[in-house]
This record gives sequence, structure tokens and C-alpha cells, in this order.
Amino acid sequence: MNKFLIVVSSFFLLSSMDCSAAVYKGQKEYVKKCVICHHAGQEFIATKKKREWASLMRNGGEALAQIHIESKNRKAEPSVEYFQSDDFASSAKHLKDFMKEYAQDSGNVPACN
Repeated sequence: MNKFLIVVSSFFLLSSMDCSAAVYKGQKEYVKKCVICHHAGQEFIATKKKREWASLMRNGGEALAQIHIESKNRKAEPSVEYFQSDDFASSAKHLKDFMKEYAQDSGNVPACN
């Protein structure tokens, strides 16, 4: 009976976890696409709190994409194509986890190299 309870409780524990996104995949995407403008990330990611990153990354990162697309900064011009691509749409959930993991109020420091 004890083994059965352990198996059932393990199943419910694992099924309740959000396994659809991964911090390391978000970090990989950040290094590949964002470091060009935002450098190593510590200055950029740690400027916002978890709640702010969650808000920017809501609806597949729609708000973050709009900031880059509507930016008057010439440095943001190369990113417009990326933010309108399927690459961004598919990696947004990973980027969200990465941004929240290393947000200002998380206490964690990313190593983006």
C-alpha cells in the first residue's frame, strides 16, 4: 500500500509541475539573439522584477516584441525581424522563465557566456 501511495503522489507531483518551458533554453536563446544589444544580461535582466517580466512576456511576449518593434533606437532595428518570427513565438515561454529566474527580486545572477 505504501508503494502505491508513493507512486500516486509522485505522479500528481510531477503532473502538476510546468514542464513546458526551461530556464536553460531561455538563456541559450538570450545568448543567441539578445546579447548583441543587451550584452551579458546582468544589467538588462536585473532591471525588472519577476512581476514586470511576467507582464512583458504575457501572451507569448507580445509586449516585449512591441517595445522592440516600435523602438526609435537604431540598435533595436535588427531585432524587429526576430520578434516577428516564429523563432520568437516558439522560444517566448523559455525566455519568460529565464527573465523571471534572474529578475531583480530573484536573488539569482545569470552567467550569459
